[in-house]
Amino acid sequence: MQDIAKINSGVQDYYSENFAQCYGCGRLNEFGHQIKTNWDGDETVTFFASKKFQTAVPGVVYGGLLASIIDCHGTGSASLALARANGIVLDEFNAPRCVTASLKVDYKKPTPIDIPLEIRGVIKEVKGRKVIVEARLIANGEICVTGEIIAVQVFDDFGK
Repeated sequence: MQDIAKINSGVQDYYSENFAQCYGCGRLNEFGHQIKTNWDGDETVTFFASKKFQTAVPGVVYGGLLASIIDCHGTGSASLALARANGIVLDEFNAPRCVTASLKVDYKKPTPIDIPLEIRGVIKEVKGRKVIVEARLIANGEICVTGEIIAVQVFDDFGK
């Protein structure tokens, strides 16, 4: 697993300002998780360092947080997939922006807290504006959570 401190940029850094507020991945949300999603070969990867206060029961990460990380990794992965499929070279604020249409999360085993988490995604389908991503969250080399995200690309006026 890569050192989290070395991952300092991701597709989320290329979202336009109006799409950079997300609690999970928005670079402009100082209180959010600010996850960063990148390609690692044919998979996508995000690293996240859980903190002791993000607990469900002693020693275990809160499941809602894990779902949130899977969700934002999925939309970031979808943005990367759409950029790749459409020949977009990421540059200042030109990344396609996706939102979640569907999120399915399966908790396989308790996720230990206060350790680095690795989230990996596989692009299963890109069809028009829709992308399907399968994700797995790994702690200490073990898969703790899996998910399926259906993301759709939104346009610049989304939410206005």
